Amino acid sequence: MSAAINTVIFATTTKLIAKSTAPLKPCNRFLFNSPSSSLIKTTSFPISATTIPCYNSGIGLNRSIFRAFSSSSSAVNNTMADVSDSSMDAVQRRLMFEDECILVDENDNVVGHDSKYNCHLMEKIESENLLHRAFSVFLFNPKYELLLQNVGKEPPPINNGVKECHKQKITEYCSLVSQKKQRSATKVTFPLVWTNACCSHPLYRESELIEENYLGVRNAAQRKLLDELGIPAEDVPVDEFTPLGRILYKAPSDGKWGEHELDYLLFIVRDVKMHPNPDEVADVKYVNREELKDLVKKADAGEVKLSPWFRLVVDNFLFKWWDQVEQGTLQEAVDMKTIHKLT
Repeated sequence: MSAAINTVIFATTTKLIAKSTAPLKPCNRFLFNSPSSSLIKTTSFPISATTIPCYNSGIGLNRSIFRAFSSSSSAVNNTMADVSDSSMDAVQRRLMFEDECILVDENDNVVGHDSKYNCHLMEKIESENLLHRAFSVFLFNPKYELLLQNVGKEPPPINNGVKECHKQKITEYCSLVSQKKQRSATKVTFPLVWTNACCSHPLYRESELIEENYLGVRNAAQRKLLDELGIPAEDVPVDEFTPLGRILYKAPSDGKWGEHELDYLLFIVRDVKMHPNPDEVADVKYVNREELKDLVKKADAGEVKLSPWFRLVVDNFLFKWWDQVEQGTLQEAVDMKTIHKLT
């Protein structure tokens, strides 16, 4: 949302509060509750979004603020429409606005944070050069086979409105979802592609901002392996991850969405138990070198799709590093000083 729209909303709200004759009692709530209220939390208002003074002066004023917010300008309404994006299901919509990615410069210095939504909009990536920190986990079993996942899945159609929506235990944004005849692919960026075991982002939180020994990124990797693949933390101790290097790349997904990441490459060899999350993962499989080479040939022929970051790692590093995994010499490959800019 632009600064101009922020100003309109803030100014309109301030005028309404000023006209009210009821006692003004500040409270730490958002201006209103709606499926799109998280928009406020991730928008740069003139004052902190988490301490907007909603001033409990009565329901009438709060409703007036809601109406003013909804009709301040057509741009606001367009932004609200963007929030209920048809490319996202309820789970992804929540994550896109609640998860705060770590913004970095090209030298991997933290420069701020922003919503996952903004970090993956190509318009934002191109106009503001938003670059966020990410990680990619390459997990090998004791036979040195590489775990792959197929990202996301095509959810079942929703044809029976709210009843079907609740039947599927979708409690958040249910009314929005039920208006659609069919939910789109669960993953917003690069759905239904083959990739390495886990690819995600450390979040802007204390435990995942720790720079020493790359502990923040390791903590995030452990968290997401549980979220996506159901791998318990004890199966992937944080000190077992080997950070091998970092790559910087940009990749559009579908025109609207894309990636611009400074990606930490984490290797680990473990025998793990898996219970993949069907909202995140369509399929999993272990492959040996030859099977991966066959998969790459199929990708070249257009028969399957690989994620762009995975393909960059395969083409530039993976098979050499795979040899070192088997030989027990992986530490020799570690280079965390260089940031490889790949295209």
